[in-house]
Amino acid sequence: MDTEKLLAARLHAVSVRPYLASALFALHVVEDRSVPTMAVDAYWRCYVSPLFVARTPLEELAGVWVHEVSHLLRDHHGRSERYARERGEHGPGERLRQNVAADFEINDDVYGDGLPMPAGAVRPSMLGLPDGLLMEEYLRTSSMAGAAGLAWLDCGSGADGRARPWELGPEGAHGLSRQQRDAVRFRVSEAITGRPGEAPEGWRRWADEAFHPPQPWRQLLGAAVRAAAGAPGAGENHSYRRPSRRSAGLPGVVLPSLRRMPPRVCVVIDTSGSVSDAELGGALLEVAAISRAVGGRRDLVSVISCDAAAGVAVPLCRAENLELVGGGGTDLRSGFARALRSRPRPDVIVALTDGQTPWPSAPPPCRTVVGLFPRAPRPVREDEEEYTPQEPPAWARVVPIG
Repeated sequence: MDTEKLLAARLHAVSVRPYLASALFALHVVEDRSVPTMAVDAYWRCYVSPLFVARTPLEELAGVWVHEVSHLLRDHHGRSERYARERGEHGPGERLRQNVAADFEINDDVYGDGLPMPAGAVRPSMLGLPDGLLMEEYLRTSSMAGAAGLAWLDCGSGADGRARPWELGPEGAHGLSRQQRDAVRFRVSEAITGRPGEAPEGWRRWADEAFHPPQPWRQLLGAAVRAAAGAPGAGENHSYRRPSRRSAGLPGVVLPSLRRMPPRVCVVIDTSGSVSDAELGGALLEVAAISRAVGGRRDLVSVISCDAAAGVAVPLCRAENLELVGGGGTDLRSGFARALRSRPRPDVIVALTDGQTPWPSAPPPCRTVVGLFPRAPRPVREDEEEYTPQEPPAWARVVPIG
């Protein structure tokens, strides 16, 4: 094998895609004549055909380097395994569809700007599909009926999770451990985010999500409410229905015991002009979820609409029948004050807001959960000072929504 040409192609790939350098140099080359072109396994071994290296121009060979390492960085083998388990699709034909869909995802980010596209590279337009989608989206939105004509594609188990006869497997030499693979991905994501503007949109999206996966915010919000409601002192009261065990030490005296009552929750919804109708609809869904989180006692959940001024605390009967009033500026301090004036006073306050509001200077005398609607940074004009919204206070449990 012309090893000098192969490694020179890798150096060319590093020169035109410097943010992928850590990943490209982490690949261990394995020469194998049974490999059609180049392929990778899940343990970061790169299997190379000597004939393919000999007949491929150096610049195109550099593009294949980037193509193969992209499969590993984007965890196509793990994602393909999960997709196959969910759909029960484990045959060779289904794995070929996954390999093609993975190629569709990465090829628009691989070629161009110093890496010419080889004649055999597949693009979504070949099947009438748009660019810029993820592998799973291509698989779900298209039958991939034309994939059978691409049976010559074989990027190895690193692309679709199906082991090949030529692969060395988990016990073979020169494979990377899980910790080492994660370290490589972390270095690449740091290289992409550290120098914004150099990587394509697909790589920037990957770097943003690689080590900051989307949170299951609905479960987190429900867990935060339940944790606040279950904290010591929340919803507790003395009751004579079950005498205290300490009564045994005081003959003739009946002492009450502490009994946990269903907690009262007051939801303050930001109805200012900066909150969209869709977000207000989502807030009503969260109100219904909050009522379920506290045992379904809707009579113990109240809702306050608040923009610059707070409305009346409305008991929850049906979330879809609530009328949310507002549309002006934002000052949730009045909403917190109105909630604390309610009688009986709530055990938990939940604020659903975009965060562009002043906050109370002192923590309320009850547990507080803040659900934040996502917001992009507001553009700043040249004639105004930079605007930085006040962060939610440290005494609140903050859960990003969406």
